[in-house]
Amino acid sequence: MTSHILIIQGHPDAAGNHYGHALAQAYREGALEGGHPVEILAMAELDFPILRTQAEWNRGEVMPDIQKAQEAIARADHLVLIYPLWLGSMPALFKGFLEQTLRPGFAVGHQDKSGLYAKQLKGKSARIVVTMGMPAFIYRWYFRAHSLKSLERNILKFCGIRPIRESLIGMVEGSAAHREKWLAKMRKLGRSGL
Repeated sequence: MTSHILIIQGHPDAAGNHYGHALAQAYREGALEGGHPVEILAMAELDFPILRTQAEWNRGEVMPDIQKAQEAIARADHLVLIYPLWLGSMPALFKGFLEQTLRPGFAVGHQDKSGLYAKQLKGKSARIVVTMGMPAFIYRWYFRAHSLKSLERNILKFCGIRPIRESLIGMVEGSAAHREKWLAKMRKLGRSGL
């Protein structure tokens, strides 16, 4: 069974020469080998402002690049979010992108009288790929992967996305063999559409 896959490259540097970009390319290659339609959305190349008020989030203008991102997400069955860990969380620009993109009317319905939002991205799954300089087990066990849990629970599941899988890649500045091992894993995951 094939899945339409959208890889969201969340590195804020548009230069495209970071390890996360290589991981995205490896996943894409695997997905194509597996017969999955796949797109890559480079968040750093998009033009959008940071939201500053609840009114902007609820009813503000949706910029053209954000509309294109929403269309790509709507087409996808499976999302792959790739970003580096900065100061214990995702880069600010990537968080700003998610706030702009996953707004009421697209990712969630507008609040009802009880204060609840309808989950409008049900039926989609996700894989979160986080790169970091520290060992991944330190982030997971000592720091409790707090920002990853927040992304899963408070953003993706809030919109109805599940199941959510994760790949935490530590020590990215370590050995070339370690990086190659993860590139091979990404190709394999891409082939299976997971």
